[in-house]
Amino acid sequence: MRIGIWSAPTPDPDPAVTTRIARSLHEIDAGQWNALVAERSPFLSHEFLLALEQSGCAVADTGWDARHLLQLDAHGVLSGAMPLYLKSHSWGEFVFDFPWAEAYQRAGLCYYPRLVSAVPFTPASGPRLLTRSAGDDATRRALIVAARDLARELPVSSLHVLFPDAADREALELEGLLPRLDCQFHWHNADYGCFDDFLAGLTAEKRKKIRRERRRVSDAGIVHRTLHGDDLDDATIEAVYRLHARTFARHGHAPYLNLAFFHLLAHTLPRSLVVELAIQGGEAIACSVFLRGSDTLYGRYWGAGAERHSLHFETCYYRGIEYCIRERLAHFEPGAQGEYKLLRGFVPTPVWSMHDITDPRFRAAIGSWLGRERAHRRAYLRAATSHLPFRSADIPDRLPVDVRDCLAAED
Repeated sequence: MRIGIWSAPTPDPDPAVTTRIARSLHEIDAGQWNALVAERSPFLSHEFLLALEQSGCAVADTGWDARHLLQLDAHGVLSGAMPLYLKSHSWGEFVFDFPWAEAYQRAGLCYYPRLVSAVPFTPASGPRLLTRSAGDDATRRALIVAARDLARELPVSSLHVLFPDAADREALELEGLLPRLDCQFHWHNADYGCFDDFLAGLTAEKRKKIRRERRRVSDAGIVHRTLHGDDLDDATIEAVYRLHARTFARHGHAPYLNLAFFHLLAHTLPRSLVVELAIQGGEAIACSVFLRGSDTLYGRYWGAGAERHSLHFETCYYRGIEYCIRERLAHFEPGAQGEYKLLRGFVPTPVWSMHDITDPRFRAAIGSWLGRERAHRRAYLRAATSHLPFRSADIPDRLPVDVRDCLAAED
């Protein structure tokens, strides 16, 4: 199959679907791309991915060289797509394969570059094989075949699909990609009317702990404002970015995202962007930045000028839970890692990545290692479930189907 470069859609008398590559979201019609996403994930929107490019955060110079796969029908209209990057490193992916790179190096081989289907800097599960309809398995398979063809054509050591949703993971596994299991902690809305309704389902000890944490924040004279992108003026956006960047600096890292990205996000996704701003004495002292999907709130970026007792929990988690209850959102995904979320009502949840390793020797070794890792991760999920703060008899009813299925599965 020959893979070409995207150009503006024109009528094509050939009824066969064609596959092309876009080196930038600029080359893709926003309406056609977003028609494939269908509000399933704010991170897959044309606006979000283009903001990462326009701001210079996810471009070739930062190691995110776009190779987005496009399927076009006989009329040149987009019928399928796969966000795809040629990566020269593994940073900003939240699926850690640095030991694999070291093994390649010890063997005298190059692990980088490699192809990665992901949303840069975003460990949120969602579609990666974008199609017009949820049941379009033929287009899913065509995208996987095209991605593998591109991997051979470049060539690269491997193809990785990070945080795919369940339908895409099944399609990828049917095509032979190796599954990797990890754990996040997600909150689920049981039709709560208010925050106290949520607390009522916890053990007495955990209810007291959460109320005590929230009281510490309010007793310190800290108040919160909930703002959407169209509520943010330039000065507030700059304050949010400074807090975000300062937190990275305290840990010795530069932030992946820059001020230009935050300005673009507020302008292009004004109602999807949600900011919880903590204010003390008239000064913004901390913030949490969320993205809102059709039924899910995603916690993304935290920033604080200084440490305040319990402020992180209040700003990042309790305010997010209150927002979901108020807005009738079904789920809250606060980001990667953090076992402390477990004790605050966030359920251990399986998340996946899929890997296609070109070298057969490394494929066999990595596949065997992943099998052992999955067994350990399932054991961790079972252990974490036993520490949920809900009353013991209620715990089975609190677990979503995907969690129960993962715990019951065996490799």
